[in-house]
Amino acid sequence: MTKSNGEEPRLGGRMESFQRGVRKRTLLAKRKVQNITKEDVKSYLFRNAFVLLTVTAVIVGTILGFTLRPYKMSYREVKYFSFPGELLMRMLQMLVLPLIISSLVTGMAALDSKASGKMGMRAVVYYMTTTIIAVVIGIVIVIIIHPGKGTKENMHREGKIVQVTAADAFLDLIRYAPLGILFLIAGKIVEMEDMGVIGGQLAMYTVTVIVGLLIHAVIVLPLLYFLVTRKNPWVFIGGLLQALITALGTSSSSATLPITFKCLEENNGVDKRVTRFVLPVGATINMDGTALYEALAAIFIAQVNNFELNFGQIITISITATAASIGAAGIPQAGLVTMVIVLTSVGLPTDDITLIIAVDWFLDRLRTTTNVLGDSLGAGIVEHLSRHELKNRDMEMGNSVIEENEMKKPYQLIAQESETEKPTDSETKM
Repeated sequence: MTKSNGEEPRLGGRMESFQRGVRKRTLLAKRKVQNITKEDVKSYLFRNAFVLLTVTAVIVGTILGFTLRPYKMSYREVKYFSFPGELLMRMLQMLVLPLIISSLVTGMAALDSKASGKMGMRAVVYYMTTTIIAVVIGIVIVIIIHPGKGTKENMHREGKIVQVTAADAFLDLIRYAPLGILFLIAGKIVEMEDMGVIGGQLAMYTVTVIVGLLIHAVIVLPLLYFLVTRKNPWVFIGGLLQALITALGTSSSSATLPITFKCLEENNGVDKRVTRFVLPVGATINMDGTALYEALAAIFIAQVNNFELNFGQIITISITATAASIGAAGIPQAGLVTMVIVLTSVGLPTDDITLIIAVDWFLDRLRTTTNVLGDSLGAGIVEHLSRHELKNRDMEMGNSVIEENEMKKPYQLIAQESETEKPTDSETKM
């Protein structure tokens, strides 16, 4: 009785303190809202103009794409219509290679060999951990939902080879961000031949991929960040909004790299030595969304072929999906290319990739957004784990600057003494 009576007041005290904290935060939020002025709103809109324009471009592009679908535009007209989006992609891709090289060089130069080795090891451990978790999530989700139930006879295949003309070559030569994203998304929606094919098994497959990506991006990655850093992951993710929207629009983690650098360094205050070292590597080898997608898609193709996979084949799919995602380029729909490796490893028909091409353009954007989120949270985790090495490096750099200044002082003192020893005009006249 005594023990229970002692526990009840303790529990009641915790609830009261929790309620007081909630009331305090509510009052603070209410005061902030009441104190908002027109100048504050203008300042907020000015600071976040690019993010708001990008979000607007995604929404308007989606609406515009569905609005233009009834007009049955030809392939050539669709390509001309989506040209501003292609221009954005080419401009971003043009920056990727010099940006990666210069970032790695500056990142390595700012760290000693011991610190860079530890940082690299932490990054690789993080990448492998999240990739394996993503593959496991994909396999479990597709086995539970079983979107490939039935046969593939009624499913639509998509895939074609088009001729390149002189006009294409000219546009490639001259191939702006929110406007480009608008036309990228609208062009992809207009390009789809038949919206009716996205039904039945393909719709279930799409839902399954989305559920798996949401579990990984909304639960696993933020939880991992919180467990390591003990910080609120949603505040960190809020600073990445611009990069995530750009990834959704461009469908390329490499093309999003310049925006990711800006968001991490300016919005979240991540050390440049970490971002310049970790992000280029992450954009190349850390493909959580792609790994999840390839494992899930391979099992889906097995299901539509009524191909029973044993435990050994599932393990083979998980290993090859992990390896293939590491080797996948950070460009749009690179996962379709590397998925051939996964299908071949367990004897599944590679031609059946055409069954999922109809929705791959959309799912590719979602898995790219997951990839960018994983890279960014990884940079935050690596910075937290490497904070002592970075602090020691700063102290060493500070001491070296002090020593350099001390070495310069005697020269300045000698110059001053020589000036004071010069005789005045009166003395020379004497």
